Amino acid sequence: MILIADGGSTKVDWACIDLNKNEVFRTQTQGLNPNLVSANELQLRIKSSKKLNNHTKYIQQLYFYGAGCGTETPKVDLTKVLSAIFEKATITVHEDILGAVYASAGKQEAIVSILGTGSNSCYFDGLKTEYLAPSLGYSIMDEASGNYFGKKLLRDFFYKKMPQDISKKFSLNFNLNPDEIKLNLYKKENPNMYLATFAKFLIENKNEKYVKKLVNKRLTKFFNLHIIPFNKSDTIPLYFIGSIAYFFQDILHKIALKNNMTIKNIIQRPIDGLINYHKENI
Repeated sequence: MILIADGGSTKVDWACIDLNKNEVFRTQTQGLNPNLVSANELQLRIKSSKKLNNHTKYIQQLYFYGAGCGTETPKVDLTKVLSAIFEKATITVHEDILGAVYASAGKQEAIVSILGTGSNSCYFDGLKTEYLAPSLGYSIMDEASGNYFGKKLLRDFFYKKMPQDISKKFSLNFNLNPDEIKLNLYKKENPNMYLATFAKFLIENKNEKYVKKLVNKRLTKFFNLHIIPFNKSDTIPLYFIGSIAYFFQDILHKIALKNNMTIKNIIQRPIDGLINYHKENI
């Protein structure tokens, strides 16, 4: 059997297919970003799935596309964890952006971006990916991602930059005790995932003027930093992956139009596209 994983920082979608291209099962676990989660915790999260545990000895190939797997050290760390669990499998670990490419553009030329808990982008020529810069994670990059918006919302709230009615609504939705916030940011694992939980407030209030202005400004910045500098033809299609992109696609389309670019598709969760890609390439 072949196991495929779309590994975000918040959650991982797993799908298993057999050599006859039949889907065997799907499951979901907590996020497995090796930059933010210890090896022991990574193992516990994988083993929390009964479906994965019941099929470990049948998996011959495992393709994992994960957040935090863009550099060698975390990629090696995660491969060791996966190899200890799926002992009979050949393990292949790639950065999540490559999974986004396969799930959307397949083997066609495109610029593909992720806007979920984290963010990233690449140009794909049909064979290989090109990056503007290595992703350095949630603390200094990840523009317009869920965790980026979470930081912005918290800053606006505590610096009193939110409109009063929005501020009141925000305080009713979350525990904003400073000690609680600092505990989650500096003591617990997955601070990026914690920050991204605040982004749901934007989605729930997407028609508010404050939210529209905030999101438009940050998505415009994402274009200016992560898409336009590729300096490619405006006929090359754009693809976006992730919940931030999905729920704010009207703003993304407007920004693309201003830049004479075309968004071909916006996908909330790429696992279906990854399954189809691997079925075609068995």
